[in-house]
Amino acid sequence: MSRQIFEMSNADPAALVAVRQRCAAAVAKAGMDELEEAWAALPERPAYVWLRRPETGLAMVRGRIGGTGAPFNLGEMTMTRAAVQIALPDGATVAGFGHVAGRNGRHAELAAALDAMVQHPAWRDAVERQVVTPLAERHRARKAAQAAAVASSKVEFFTMVRGD
Repeated sequence: MSRQIFEMSNADPAALVAVRQRCAAAVAKAGMDELEEAWAALPERPAYVWLRRPETGLAMVRGRIGGTGAPFNLGEMTMTRAAVQIALPDGATVAGFGHVAGRNGRHAELAAALDAMVQHPAWRDAVERQVVTPLAERHRARKAAQAAAVASSKVEFFTMVRGD
């Protein structure tokens, strides 16, 4: 029976969690064209087997009054999830999980495959350098462009006080 790799070799497990979170965030926010392009650009794309084929369902979205107050159910959103497993030459396996908003099964599949890859030292740097960093930078650029477009229509309100 093959062993599971749950932590980075010679590293802090919290660092692996941080890497996986950055990867998941960048992949979830990426458009499919960007993601497919980044996937194709990887020098090595390992074969994987399905642990869970893409499934679409609903997830409850919760909010907080005023951002910090009492939680409330805002509503439901469509989500797709998938899980894959990559077998390594030494017999170990790495499982990857992908959860994305919407109904795109391929998006969840790539998210799961990249999650599995980023857990293994042989692929981690390539995924960080060629997928996560460029996708995160593109997302930041889109947000900055959107903020600049909205800033031009910003209105400053002020109140004039009547004297008695």
